[in-house]
Amino acid sequence: MQLENIPPPYSKTLPAPPGGRGPRTAPCPGTPAPTGHDRAIIERNGFAVHLAETPGHHRQARVLVDRMYAWRGYRRENSPPAVCDFLQSAHARPPARTTLLACSGTQALGTLTLNIDNGGGLLADHLYRREIDTYRQGGKRVCELTGFAVDQRTGSKELLAALFHLLYIAGRRLYRVSDVFIEVNPRHVAFYRSQLGFRQAGESRMCERVEAPATLLHAGIDYIEAQIARLAGKRELSRRSLYPYFFTRPEEEEFGRRLLAAKAQGHRHEAGRPDGLLSRPGATHQPPASARLAVPA
Repeated sequence: MQLENIPPPYSKTLPAPPGGRGPRTAPCPGTPAPTGHDRAIIERNGFAVHLAETPGHHRQARVLVDRMYAWRGYRRENSPPAVCDFLQSAHARPPARTTLLACSGTQALGTLTLNIDNGGGLLADHLYRREIDTYRQGGKRVCELTGFAVDQRTGSKELLAALFHLLYIAGRRLYRVSDVFIEVNPRHVAFYRSQLGFRQAGESRMCERVEAPATLLHAGIDYIEAQIARLAGKRELSRRSLYPYFFTRPEEEEFGRRLLAAKAQGHRHEAGRPDGLLSRPGATHQPPASARLAVPA
């Protein structure tokens, strides 16, 4: 069962758990030179980012999230009956999901998932449906980030930015979303506010799924796009923002093209059809993998 996101923020000096050792790194499946829909979208500076379309990738993403959540005392299993009923109802029409897995060789370094509301709701609706419905009623197309985990010994701002930027591409260019939500532990709100420009959209409430408090944050896709256009690639401005570590415009187009192709190929692999990516809100047809990915001017 896919659960909600209450991730640790990245910091340049990462704290160690009792005993001075971090959680064990999860192995990343595959060979050094994967083929087909297992091929990396990005390979740079000691890590590669894959679209998690294989059972092995999904399993290892889950293992990494479970280990990081357990280390911080969050629960990932045995959701209360009311929560299970909500998730089963919401997932009668499950969200369109894009999961990324960052690896170094055979080691899993990080994972992040984007859920698109296909009419059945989001995981965040369990605590914050009223707040999110405000955007839906205004004609917005909403999504959420969830299942975020980065190995604390090997994560970097560049890796973190790659995960967020690729899912921005998926949300903006493939699914035409307008608003992004994320549930985080209240002690991590400052990180998302300062580094990515998220703003609080709901008060802190107890999340039964992980037995920890959660706060709903929101960012508009237009705002994210503007920050990328203004700051991407300008590492000298990286002290107070993650956006300078995002891709430059040429990189965004190239990596977006690869992501588009990987999504289309993964869909063909699972469903036996050539179309698979939503091209506009409410659409059921998806563009072919050869379609050119537009980059904002």
